[in-house]
Amino acid sequence: MRFLDGMKLRTRLMLAVFLLVAGAIAPLSILVKRSSEDALREQIHATLQAEAEGLRELVEAALTEREGNARSWAEDSIVRGALLFDTFDKSDAVLASLKKRHASFAGLVLFSEDGRALSASTPALLASFAGREQEVHQTTWFRGALENRLDDQSLAQVDPFFQKRVLPFAVPVISPISDSRIGILLAAYDWGHVGTEVAEALARARERGQQSFALEVLSAEGTPLFDSRQDGAPRVANALRFEAVDGRTEVDVGDGWRFVATVSPKEAYTALNRGALIAGSLTAAALVLSMLGSWWLARSVTRPITTLSEVVGSIVREGDLTQQVEVPSRRDEVGELAAAFSQMMSHLRESTTSLQQGTRVLGQTVAELTSAAAQQERNLSRQAAALQETQSTAQEIKQTSLMAAERSQEVLGVTARARDVGSAGEATVSASLQGFEQLREQVGRMAGSITALEERTRQIGGITQSVKDLADQSNMLALNAAIEAVRSGEHGKGFGVVAREIRSLADQSISSTARVREILDDVQRAIRDTSLLSEEGQRRTEVGLTQVRASGESLRELAGIIQDNASAAQQIATAVSQQNAGVAQIFTAVTDLSRMMEETLQGMKGTQQTTQALREVAQRMEVAAGTYRV
Repeated sequence: MRFLDGMKLRTRLMLAVFLLVAGAIAPLSILVKRSSEDALREQIHATLQAEAEGLRELVEAALTEREGNARSWAEDSIVRGALLFDTFDKSDAVLASLKKRHASFAGLVLFSEDGRALSASTPALLASFAGREQEVHQTTWFRGALENRLDDQSLAQVDPFFQKRVLPFAVPVISPISDSRIGILLAAYDWGHVGTEVAEALARARERGQQSFALEVLSAEGTPLFDSRQDGAPRVANALRFEAVDGRTEVDVGDGWRFVATVSPKEAYTALNRGALIAGSLTAAALVLSMLGSWWLARSVTRPITTLSEVVGSIVREGDLTQQVEVPSRRDEVGELAAAFSQMMSHLRESTTSLQQGTRVLGQTVAELTSAAAQQERNLSRQAAALQETQSTAQEIKQTSLMAAERSQEVLGVTARARDVGSAGEATVSASLQGFEQLREQVGRMAGSITALEERTRQIGGITQSVKDLADQSNMLALNAAIEAVRSGEHGKGFGVVAREIRSLADQSISSTARVREILDDVQRAIRDTSLLSEEGQRRTEVGLTQVRASGESLRELAGIIQDNASAAQQIATAVSQQNAGVAQIFTAVTDLSRMMEETLQGMKGTQQTTQALREVAQRMEVAAGTYRV
């Protein structure tokens, strides 16, 4: 984390807010994207499955119907009579009429058992089979008809007789008399008609915007039998596909066929890609907004601090105390800091002004003292010669007087220090009282904040209950949707999957709201405990405040006693002085003058030292005070 130490506060605030928002948005975006992908994949799979199975059912129904037509036509009395009596005029008319009513057939032909075409739905069709008995007899569909089974192997190529791809429904014609086979009836189903059968499914795909959607029919060996794409149209690489297999147990035409529905992944996932683009755009917009919001927040927090820092730097560099600090109109911690700094600047400006004025007065006083000391030194020099002879005689008396004076001065000093200590103690108690008052106010504000927090917690609990109720309703709706999906059968499977997912999400929401409720209960208990602790702290603060007040009263009484002692000490010092005066009257005028001269000499030395010290102090104070402009 060392690289954070080199960042400014504004940069760190912006980075923290951005990382917080990005950390919340990124997992949510990934979860939504994955959920959308899974839902869309299931929807696409269900659509392809429905289309493939629909194609299978459509083709199976068509083939079953055509097979039933062919077998019912083989039992027609006119067709049987034509084979029995070799008269085919009526059978030609019947076959032509059947072909006209059933346009999905390419043609109807009646054969003898040796493969000779005897009657057909059109003369041209009958002519195309003329003289080709051997070729007809070798076809798989004709041999299958002789064995009373249908064959679809020839569907993969263009039929040489019909010049198109047809599915031959060749069935034996049974004599009603001998119950034996007397011929073969071929009903050739036009395989191109399957394209018209699947047109509706292709139209639905076009409405979904899936231009690459295609339906295919493959044989059991994988040979292409039908493809809805136009001839020559390229196949889509890595296409999404679903196969439905004809798994009927009875042996008939189309056994093992595979019905395939395919679509391009690009078209299938167009909605997903569009949603991903929108989600990405919204995520980017949210990140940009978070960056702007973090920049605004960091600027609003650091701008007043930067202003204060610039003012402090200017004072340190230039010593200019005339600058004014602009206090922002805000009530947060930054506003309080700016107001306190402005007040400190005012006090510092006043203190510096007083210091400069005192320095000037002190300088003048020191100059006067120096002049007076020089004058006294000259006077004492003249008197010292005259009083030198009498100094030794008055020395003993002076020593005794000095000892008494020193003792009285010591008593006065002790009383003065005691008075100062009492005053300092009283000031300390007064400051303690103010501190306790502020502490009591802060404890009161903290109790109010805890009460508001408890109310907010109750409101969150109500919101959590509302979320749980909504989740219960979603669960019931999902259950009803699942029931409706079961009633809808195959078409409701996709809807049933969505209903189960909604029920799962509702159950998760119920469990999550229960967990949130437990956490809120724990938070409310902790808030109540904190409220009790704050009340106990307030009571203890009141007790401490009472004790401090009592201490203040005691200190004030002690200060009064010290003042009385100081008065007594002063009286003692006065008495000592009076005693010295009495002693001075006893001595002769010479001794008196000698003592006075000695005292004056000692005082002069002290005055000179004090004057020198005051001169040095005055110079230092003048230099220090001159550093700042006020």
